[in-house]
Amino acid sequence: MGTKPEGSRADPVLDRLKGLHPKVIDLSLDRVHRLLAALDHPERRLPPVVHVAGTNGKGSTVAFLRAMLEAAGLRVHVYTSPHLVRFHERIRVAGRLIDDDRLAALLEECEVANAGAPITFFEVTTVAAFLAFSREPADVVLLETGLGGRLDATNVVDRPAVTAITRISYDHRQFLGDTLEAIAGEKAGIFKPGVPAVLFPQPSDEAMGTLVVHAARVGAPIHGWRVTPTATGFRFESPRRRIDLPPPGLAGAHQIINAGVALACLDHLPVKVDDAAVRRGLAAVEWPARLQRLTRGPLAERLPAGWELWLDGGHNDSAGEALAVQAGTWAKEDPKRPLLMIYGMLASKEPREFLEPLAPFVAAARTVSIPGEEASLSAEDTAAATRDCGIADSAPAPDVATALAELLERAPAGPARVLICGSLYLAGSVLAENG
Repeated sequence: MGTKPEGSRADPVLDRLKGLHPKVIDLSLDRVHRLLAALDHPERRLPPVVHVAGTNGKGSTVAFLRAMLEAAGLRVHVYTSPHLVRFHERIRVAGRLIDDDRLAALLEECEVANAGAPITFFEVTTVAAFLAFSREPADVVLLETGLGGRLDATNVVDRPAVTAITRISYDHRQFLGDTLEAIAGEKAGIFKPGVPAVLFPQPSDEAMGTLVVHAARVGAPIHGWRVTPTATGFRFESPRRRIDLPPPGLAGAHQIINAGVALACLDHLPVKVDDAAVRRGLAAVEWPARLQRLTRGPLAERLPAGWELWLDGGHNDSAGEALAVQAGTWAKEDPKRPLLMIYGMLASKEPREFLEPLAPFVAAARTVSIPGEEASLSAEDTAAATRDCGIADSAPAPDVATALAELLERAPAGPARVLICGSLYLAGSVLAENG
């Protein structure tokens, strides 16, 4: 995803590691356990771990946790995926993105220990992250699953401090199943005996019921908590903390619940994060391409005065619903400002599920193929899906810059709002293009 830093020492190693397995995704823990054993089990020498799975909101929850922990002066290791522009984004060591020389050395060490055996790219790079974290002191590790949970390469920590499941939706059906119950069962595979579990309040009774059953079966106590919107933000309540807070720094009503998941996780960490640090962290949080407003760079600078440019990488039904809620809020706040959309999606996703809730708020759309992605839907097919969902003024464009120019030409005289959305891969290319 995205581009690599020119001259990166890690580039050739990353390229070699991609050739160690014929499949990009092959869910299993055997290969990871084998390599970890060859490296003397770095996963057993980590600070307290927060392990986060789910379909939507994993990255935002981790971002909230990192912001609050670091606001309290704590050192935090973070592993997330995928990256947007540079692979290095996936690994933060004690608060800083891993530097290129260290990453290259760790990858080479894993490559030698693996000795040419089959292993997927995600598996071997996850082991590299564990190595990095085991060798640098920190107070907490934040660990985001890549796909699913039960057989995800991150699911090798025997006893994390707390596990968390964010919102469960339809995604990766070819690997996780066609029902929310099946998907929830895979996510619940991160539960561990005696380890507290924090659950997003699932809108699906089937998903929630499955999580509760799995937690009881494993012996993972479910931690109770709730958030309530208020006139000035939201209130968080749990057995260990009750606090009134301003809106979080990430846009969208759904982020209040993601912030609640993060706050509930703090209850089970052996570190102190006082209310002042919570407030500082929630205000300072950053998580690119999740309803991110772009205010500078070549794309943003093409807009007339008063226009807004927003970027979001969500790509499934829940992401479409969250964007629709935000679009509805925008429409109420400023009904004369139209919403224009630039949209691209991978062929493995379901465009109509994403588009249907959002379409009533969109005045016009231009669709693009995702640059550099063979698995992208064509701009023409995406435009057809967009028109099928009720956005009559929809047409393909060769690239994002052209799509933006066409929307500028067709827009009314007053200021408008442009939303680029549909894929994290598209978002990564936009961030790279926009500097």
